[in-house]
Amino acid sequence: MARPSSQTSRGIRNLIDSLPETPAYVVDAKYDVLAWNNLANHFIGNLSGFAGPDRNMIRWPCRLPATAVPWTDPEAVRFTRSTIADLRASYARYPTDPGIRGLVTELLGTSPRFAEMWEAHEVESRRPLIKRVHHPLAGPLEFECQVLQIPDTGQRLITYCAAPGSPTQAAFRRLAQRAPVAPR
Repeated sequence: MARPSSQTSRGIRNLIDSLPETPAYVVDAKYDVLAWNNLANHFIGNLSGFAGPDRNMIRWPCRLPATAVPWTDPEAVRFTRSTIADLRASYARYPTDPGIRGLVTELLGTSPRFAEMWEAHEVESRRPLIKRVHHPLAGPLEFECQVLQIPDTGQRLITYCAAPGSPTQAAFRRLAQRAPVAPR
């Protein structure tokens, strides 16, 4: 059985860097963020000083208390549910991967929300979805979150695509001109 890759190719890194007005990042099969462009820093934070657990997108909401805003926002819950359903697909595709198994075991023991969503047995490869967020610097944004599978790696390229001429596209341009976000 093949194993998922945790190395992003030079070509994929060049691709995300060539999208200065589109937030773009790459995650592995268990949703560790592997690479990102400057604009993505304004959405996922600057992760350059972090490794391992701190770069895992599924851990982020699962560490929050049940009363935190992401758990009261239907859009955020839908996104998290979709991500966990995609993790279940990776779990089935790579049943012997210790990283995926370890993440699932950890979160089943520490996050009731994760356990509830995991026990729903939803399996889904991520599809495009419309996201509506209120960004602290740019205000309300609406964009299509595209998730593209990178063949033979278990990785996904995630892009936030604004409609041409939209207020969100203009906001992305303004954010792209701002200084990079400092590591958190």
